[in-house]
Amino acid sequence: MAAGPSPTPTPSQSPAVSVPTLQDAHESAANAAGWVEQNWSTWLAMGLQILLVVVVAVALRAVVRRAITQLIDRMGRTPQSMDGSGLGGLLVNAERRRQRSAAIGSVLRSVTSFLILGTAALMVLSTFRINLAPLLASAGVAGVAIGFGARNLVTDFLSGVFMILEDQYGVGDTIDAGVASGEVIEVGLRVTKLRGDSGEIWYVRNGEVKRIGNLSQGWATAGVDVTVKASEDLDRLRATLAEVAEKMSKEEPWNEFLWSPVEVLGLDSVLIDSMVLRVSAKTMPGKSVAVERELRWRIKRAFDAADIRIVGGATSVEDAEAAAADPAAAMAAPSVYANADSPQVAATAPITPQRPAPPAK
Repeated sequence: MAAGPSPTPTPSQSPAVSVPTLQDAHESAANAAGWVEQNWSTWLAMGLQILLVVVVAVALRAVVRRAITQLIDRMGRTPQSMDGSGLGGLLVNAERRRQRSAAIGSVLRSVTSFLILGTAALMVLSTFRINLAPLLASAGVAGVAIGFGARNLVTDFLSGVFMILEDQYGVGDTIDAGVASGEVIEVGLRVTKLRGDSGEIWYVRNGEVKRIGNLSQGWATAGVDVTVKASEDLDRLRATLAEVAEKMSKEEPWNEFLWSPVEVLGLDSVLIDSMVLRVSAKTMPGKSVAVERELRWRIKRAFDAADIRIVGGATSVEDAEAAAADPAAAMAAPSVYANADSPQVAATAPITPQRPAPPAK
């Protein structure tokens, strides 16, 4: 037998809806007020602790940044004001000091701000009773993943930081970085800009530089080789070169470029018909090529005035003039081997074995 439809409840049978009364609201407010009264001291202590952490972090960051700024300003002073010598001003230019100081200051400020504010943020989170272990573990895993993914970027950055801190090179230096060479026009934490000899600009990643040859630090050496005939008088040569060196060292701007007297080191090599004299001097960095060219110019003019001939090979001007005056002088003596019927040619002919005569029949 099928069941009939369920009877519809009458209004008198509907469930009663509880309406909060004034007494219930009073009890809820009393409970909330009691809870606040019980925990207000904890909230106040947490608020004061967070405020103290923030104030200390901001004050410490300001003090550290100011100290770094003063340190960078002291590093950027001219070498004359620090050691009283004018030599330091020639070794380091103003743009190089400015970029190096700015880069070091930026790195130090960023590192100190990250450490101070990061520590303050962790202390604030610990005030709210937040477990920092999962957060630190996640940050460590993320840091390792980023380090593996961007290891080239990290390598370039760290190489740039140590390069700037150690002052390996700077703006205006001429360096050989292995992958490229030229004059440094900009130094960054990741990339160094070089201008080559032909005007091209090289962008060299700091992490790719394995060795650096700085041609602009300290001093440079200008060396000139002079080749003369072996029959020249050595004392006369030394006197002529000493006169050239003395005169050059008293004239501007060479008196500033030369940091030591031009020295005649002696004979570099002696051949049958020529000998090579070595002339050398210490110069300002980057000026060795100019000094060498000026030395060659002056030595050539002084030797011409002293009638000292500079030779450059097996043939010389006098040999050419002698050959032009006597064409036969440049010809070799007639050889006996030129005659095919001479005994000398016959002696050098190979010996052919003679065949035995056949027996007579």
